[in-house]
Amino acid sequence: MSELKLFNSYNRTKEVFKPIVPGKIGMYVCGPTVYDLCHAGNGRTFVAFDTIVRFLRFRGYEVKFVRNITDIDDKIINRANENNESFSALAERMAAEMHKDLEKLNVLAPDVEPRASQVIPEIIAMCQDLQDKGFAYQNSDGDLLFRVTAFKDYGKLSHQVLDQLQFGVRTEISQNKESNLDFVLWKSAKPGEPFWESPWGNGRPGWHIECSAMNNKFLGSNFDIHGGGNDLQFPHHENEIAQSCCATGDKFANYWLHSGMVMVDKEKMSKSLNNFFTIRTLLDKYESEAVRFFLAGAHYRSDLNYSTENLEIATRSLDRLYTALKGNCDQTFAKDYTAAELIAEYGENPYVEKFLAAMNDDFNAPEAIAVLFELVSLINTTENIQEKTRLAHILRSLGNVFGIFYKTTDQYFNSLDKLDVDPAYIEELIAKRAKARAEKDWATADQVRDELNRLNIILEDGANGCTWKVKK
Repeated sequence: MSELKLFNSYNRTKEVFKPIVPGKIGMYVCGPTVYDLCHAGNGRTFVAFDTIVRFLRFRGYEVKFVRNITDIDDKIINRANENNESFSALAERMAAEMHKDLEKLNVLAPDVEPRASQVIPEIIAMCQDLQDKGFAYQNSDGDLLFRVTAFKDYGKLSHQVLDQLQFGVRTEISQNKESNLDFVLWKSAKPGEPFWESPWGNGRPGWHIECSAMNNKFLGSNFDIHGGGNDLQFPHHENEIAQSCCATGDKFANYWLHSGMVMVDKEKMSKSLNNFFTIRTLLDKYESEAVRFFLAGAHYRSDLNYSTENLEIATRSLDRLYTALKGNCDQTFAKDYTAAELIAEYGENPYVEKFLAAMNDDFNAPEAIAVLFELVSLINTTENIQEKTRLAHILRSLGNVFGIFYKTTDQYFNSLDKLDVDPAYIEELIAKRAKARAEKDWATADQVRDELNRLNIILEDGANGCTWKVKK
């Protein structure tokens, strides 16, 4: 098997991946702030890193995947106040809605999903360490701030020079900060806000320190992979590195992976441009597996352009993949195969090797998906039934790495969740059509055909009888 190479954002180079513990990976990805429904950009990040985790496990690694939830934050507090509800009730409700969306996208649950409010003692302890070591100070407002100039490597992830960053801010220094680059570790409580007791008075954590406390608790002071959207490189991930390295004296994450943004007609999605939409919006308009395939289909580091045309292309492509499985590998698997298990059961195959080579090259999804379609072509042109079945099983296994093929072929083509009519009625119509054709009652057969067309049902007559599916 070829070596796994990752593009490390910290060094901006592609590096051979070497885990800290052979065969095991600790991985942390920044999750959402749950004050509203998750947007499509969140969906891109979720699917990109879910695919990465699936492939790492396909390679045979034992992965401990941690993805957090930020459940205490200015946005959450403000929205909760607008709704006249507690911050915890809002966060719980929005987290539940997030999980509904992710289940439809077939995003696997992380091994650990900590919430910021659950690690307050760890956050306070890390803040205290930073203050004791001279990296933090309390200002006149009662906030605890990180002293950026005390960390010599600040700016190396985002490749910004500290002096230039300082020059780019206002020339006068805030009376409550030693430097305008300094950021809040612990916020002093304001009237009407939730708070916890701390050595600095009642307050709550800053955003950046939450992630450092969570990944340190569950993965330790040095772990393999830290990921997130590329919009988090600065300042969030830069600040995580600074406070974590200073608190623990360790390296923190060995590899940094960042996923691209979702664009709308080649413009960055934003509320100001009124082109902002949620995962739920996509799922209401398109078949959920097609949305998953669309989000997973581009290279994870590339920006992904949303358009109706691209979603329709993803839908047609998924139709073609499932069509190759139909009659050859109709059922889902009880488990996900590793590459070694797949080869052991179905034999050496150049397509498996090509797939591995593509994904080992910094998770090159477009090249790996091209291998899936090479398999489709081979399945469609192979006359040997046993070979068709073998290739279809390999296709389904490789597709599972992208989180697709989680339905039987009947479930996919019938799309029962999209039907506005009982499937039994469709079967009655098909039987009525068959009877009319046998009796050469063409008028009745045409009437049934028109009714099926009205219901968006496509009939397929084959050697094993008539089957049906819903038009996409």
